[in-house]
Amino acid sequence: MNSLRLIGLLLDYPSEDLWLHKLEVVEAVNESTEINAQQRLALQQYIQAFCKQDLLDAQSAYTGLFDRGRATSLLLFEHVHGESRDRGQAMVDLMEQYRAAGLEIDSRELPDYLPLYLEYLSTMTVSEACDGLKDIAPILALLGARLQERDSAYSSLFDLLLAMSGSELASEDVRPSLQQEVRDDTPAALDAVWEEEQITFLGEQSCTSGEEAAHQKRFAGAVQPQYLDLDAGPLRVTTTEDARP
Repeated sequence: MNSLRLIGLLLDYPSEDLWLHKLEVVEAVNESTEINAQQRLALQQYIQAFCKQDLLDAQSAYTGLFDRGRATSLLLFEHVHGESRDRGQAMVDLMEQYRAAGLEIDSRELPDYLPLYLEYLSTMTVSEACDGLKDIAPILALLGARLQERDSAYSSLFDLLLAMSGSELASEDVRPSLQQEVRDDTPAALDAVWEEEQITFLGEQSCTSGEEAAHQKRFAGAVQPQYLDLDAGPLRVTTTEDARP
């Protein structure tokens, strides 16, 4: 699915190549038969508007949006596993899927980076790619909703991915659950996350419980991102406290 590769390109860190080859990218969208005419037009208009920005401004906005805080991270497992040990095994399993598909992963990117996952799906049949998108539909809806809350044009790309997946989920379905969510990309929130505090291991606690206590102490008062429970059937957004075993 050529359109998935193009959307992945648009969700990656803005590069000069996109600006230089804008017309070629727009033309490639026109050749993407897996999306309908209305979707092709909307994507072409998005590219035209996006590339009217100054490149440095686009890069700065991207960093502020996706690399500051966890709520809009493009690392998929951030929204499922957080910092739990399950995330490591999920990474290993995904890497095996990439290798089985004949893909070599650049060591600079983690395997759950969304643009990389979209490139992987683009090598599959339309049916397989749609199933792969449907697997992450709750994450796409959550990210799309958070980007809508931030008035970001990037949200439209997540709406398009959801439409392509065939999922019944939409970003609008998630927005009500975000009304009480506190932004985690403010200076105060970022300072709270990185603030170092003294760690005290208590009595006969095991190493695991000691690490958990240290984590709770370090992030006490910090903004808590929400995580998704993908095994709960319908989309459910849970807090980090709910996500811990």
